[in-house]
Amino acid sequence: MGSESSERIQTSILNSLEKKLLIRLAQQQPSWVTSDFLTFIGVAGAILFAVCCMLSHSDINFLWLASLGLVINWYGDSLDGTLARVRSTQRPIYGFFIDHTLDALTTCLICLGMGLSPMMRMDVALMILAGYLCMSIYTYISTIIVNEFRLTYGKLGPTEVRLLIIAVCTTYIYNPWSDTNIQFHGQKWSVFDMIGITVAIILFLIYICQLAKDLHKLALKDPAKPFRKSH
Repeated sequence: MGSESSERIQTSILNSLEKKLLIRLAQQQPSWVTSDFLTFIGVAGAILFAVCCMLSHSDINFLWLASLGLVINWYGDSLDGTLARVRSTQRPIYGFFIDHTLDALTTCLICLGMGLSPMMRMDVALMILAGYLCMSIYTYISTIIVNEFRLTYGKLGPTEVRLLIIAVCTTYIYNPWSDTNIQFHGQKWSVFDMIGITVAIILFLIYICQLAKDLHKLALKDPAKPFRKSH
């Protein structure tokens, strides 16, 4: 069972506007642009983000290119499925496989990029990665077990997360307190590390709350069977 046969849960702030924009963009794509091509464009955007984050140690303006990488990542990652649906060329099994295996790679690239940049400590970036991957795994399990493909949680989805990262990059470039550090147990923590820790905590809280909700629902749907001792 793939995402095409599951109920798609999309409740993010920008969902309605984004959907209209993606359909319009899909209708304007030349015939040589395929869903696979767009998927790999999305990966290329994540690579650009990670590389430019590393280079921002030498020149902070590379963070502008890093933000461009996220825009490219959004374009490829968000448009590939829409293009297939507009052209009626869906490949539910293949599409589900390639899209979400590469999603895991791009998520790693984006979080590692943040950790390799001057904005954030690597351990904080890895906390965000752990939280995001837990939610991603939960989404894939729900697709199979509950038949729900949850693209968003609450009012936040991948697009809103990308915009948040772009906002963090822009804020880091322009704020004079970007290099201000807080000493805690002999370690230096920046304001952006605090933001990263807050994001990681929110991700894990959403994960735990959704788990508790679905666990109760599934327990009622699939109740425990009484033990019968064999003679």
